[in-house]
Amino acid sequence: MGVSGDLRPGTALDAAVPIVRAEIKKLKLPAGYRAKFAGQSKVLDETATNMIIAISLASIFVYLVLVAQFESFVQPLIIMTALPLSVPFALVTLAITHRPLNLWSTLGVLLLLGIVKKNSILQVDYTNVLRRRGVPLHDALIEASRTRLRPILMTTAAIIVGLIPTALGSGAGARQRGDIAVTIIGGQTLCLFLTLLLVPVAYSLTEEARERLQSSRIRARLARTFGRVLGRPASEPVA
Repeated sequence: MGVSGDLRPGTALDAAVPIVRAEIKKLKLPAGYRAKFAGQSKVLDETATNMIIAISLASIFVYLVLVAQFESFVQPLIIMTALPLSVPFALVTLAITHRPLNLWSTLGVLLLLGIVKKNSILQVDYTNVLRRRGVPLHDALIEASRTRLRPILMTTAAIIVGLIPTALGSGAGARQRGDIAVTIIGGQTLCLFLTLLLVPVAYSLTEEARERLQSSRIRARLARTFGRVLGRPASEPVA
């Protein structure tokens, strides 16, 4: 048996589906009976699933591209440390503006990940340039953050100002476009300064751990070398 219905004017499909699911649970269908959605509701569920898959694949491909660009498996992880922060901030933005997490806001989260990643790339790339010039780690992080702060703020401001008309727009499709714009504006604004702090800290911790690991390997090699010179087994400690 099929039951069909139309949406009340002004009600979004993704907001109506949870209400219908809750009403179905109240019916307590007997054994052997189940309810499933068809039509546009089914297409919405399939689209949401495909969007999750798309975000996962995009993250993997972005990591692979960054590995090829920076010739490192660790630094892309430093760049992507800011990505998990953008998702909670985007959800907070949706909660503050009383907007649902739908297909359009999810698309806004996907676009937000690309914007946040770009800011991290600017910081890490210039830090690497300074490190190759022989600048100490601490000084390189401070100088890179100071130098890249202006372009990051200018880019962020341009994005936010450009999306404000879309977020406040009206007319056909304005609600969907507004969900995308509000998600990007709120997520980028809230996580901007935290990202500027998180990336240098992650870079510093990673480099310090790498240097400690490298020095321990050097000490181990020297111990083995002196052990062979002195005629001692490799496992015997050298005084």
